Amino acid sequence: MQRDTYVVKRTFLQWLHKRSNPRLIVNLCFLVVLVFSTLLTWREVVVLEGAYVSSQRNHLETVATALDRQLQFSVDKLLFFRHSMRDALQVPLAFGVLHEAVQRFEGLRNIPSWQLAVDKDRTLPINGVSDAFVEKTTLLNRDDDLLNNELSAALEVGYLLRLGSSSTRKEERVVYVSRAGFYLSTDTVSRTEDIVPRYYQLVTQPWFVQQSERANRARAVRWFISPPSSWTGGEQAITASVPIYYDHYWYGVVAMDFSLSTMKRLLTDATSDHTEGEYQLYDTRLNLIASSEPAAGHINRFDERELAQIAYDIESDTEGGVRLGSRFVSWERLDHFDGVVLRVHTLHDGVRGDFGSISIVLALLWALFTAMLLISWLVIRRMVSNMYALQHTLQWQAWHDPLTRLNNRGALFERAKILAKSCAQQSLPFSVIQIDLDHFKSINDRFGHQAGDRVLSHSAGLIASALRTNDVAGRVGGEEFCVVLPGIALDEAAEVAERIRSHINSKEILVKKSTTVRVSASLGVSCAQEKGNYDFEQLQSIADARLYRAKQRGRNQVVWDDQDKK
Repeated sequence: MQRDTYVVKRTFLQWLHKRSNPRLIVNLCFLVVLVFSTLLTWREVVVLEGAYVSSQRNHLETVATALDRQLQFSVDKLLFFRHSMRDALQVPLAFGVLHEAVQRFEGLRNIPSWQLAVDKDRTLPINGVSDAFVEKTTLLNRDDDLLNNELSAALEVGYLLRLGSSSTRKEERVVYVSRAGFYLSTDTVSRTEDIVPRYYQLVTQPWFVQQSERANRARAVRWFISPPSSWTGGEQAITASVPIYYDHYWYGVVAMDFSLSTMKRLLTDATSDHTEGEYQLYDTRLNLIASSEPAAGHINRFDERELAQIAYDIESDTEGGVRLGSRFVSWERLDHFDGVVLRVHTLHDGVRGDFGSISIVLALLWALFTAMLLISWLVIRRMVSNMYALQHTLQWQAWHDPLTRLNNRGALFERAKILAKSCAQQSLPFSVIQIDLDHFKSINDRFGHQAGDRVLSHSAGLIASALRTNDVAGRVGGEEFCVVLPGIALDEAAEVAERIRSHINSKEILVKKSTTVRVSASLGVSCAQEKGNYDFEQLQSIADARLYRAKQRGRNQVVWDDQDKK
């Protein structure tokens, strides 16, 4: 158990020493610098992107506010007409001309289509249908008790509608449609035979039908996309409508029509100072109404999946943004329109803008810094590798015998003392083997010093091959070697010594061409557990004395005790 603990500790120290390689430290340092430089650059890009998104959000908010302000004027005008109609219903004017016009209605109410006018140059005429037409549907209702006041009020509002239909208006048409079978419109028909189909078309529109008390309890302004018809020139129209209620009775609807070209013009005017990116106007069902892009072929289109994702995000917040592939879409709801303004910013727009330019500069700077860092890393790593190799070579030369490649005397003594102290602290056995080659001087005399060097080098290799990884072997004299066996008891050390002796004696060594010699060795073994003494020099002295006793007994043998016998 103690021996296993020692082996684990020794292995860990060796692993730690290998991991302290300067080349590894240089690699880690440069890797840390590269990672931190990349993170700092990325952080700057993220901060820049946040500032850019914030600025684009401000641009979108400015565009939405400008568009809302333009639509607000029309909505305020629509609400003014509603208030005027309610005031006229509450307090009718006692003008004789209005009273006469209302009386003329009694002679017209049964005619299929009729027109009631006071002064066509001052006010709009009332266009109506017969009682029979009104009675065909429950949505319409001609209440005789309320009819006279409504006709008089409609004529009054017709005067305001005439004033409001100037050439500078944004709306294409303003109309009051009554449930009592008549309407006023700024585009009054010139032929009475067109009144019935025109009235039918008006009262069947969603902007009229969905203004009942059940469909619009808040009685707020609502926006609708009207389908193409002959009355709108075959084009779609955007209609804003508001119901007329007075004394809990629904009289009718005041509505304004805007053409798609008008909505595009309003959006273009709102985006005149913001040319980067595309702005789109959608209704609540995400039907595209207008785009700031002049060419229809360049409009960014969304598929069903993308529209569903945009609709989901819009439903949860009045403003925000979502990334769709290479496009970033931000939105903001309008206060005076049942819809939303979208800003579509593509990757191409980002590259052309300030954000793209700064991002490219940052990327180039990062690439330049990284390239310089890599070059510096290669140069410094090469220098450190050369220095480490030189240091390792010098260190090896300082600690090892160049001929046998074993530890020299100084290194052996230093390492042996450290191992002896460690074994003493852990109460582990500690053994020493002293080795001396027999008749080595005769080999030098007979074959020369080169042959002796070959014998020493070959014998050192045989000694090292018989040892464990944790054992230490060294050359302490001319032909004398010493082996340190930490964690090995005396009897096991004797077995190791016998194995070394056998290896040396069993090999023939080529000393010259076609000339081989067989050498032998005498070995002495000592162990700290014999007397409890872990002093390496004393243990070596004991092993050396036993070595000489082995020589006295005839050489080529191992002596590991003090008994005077072979």
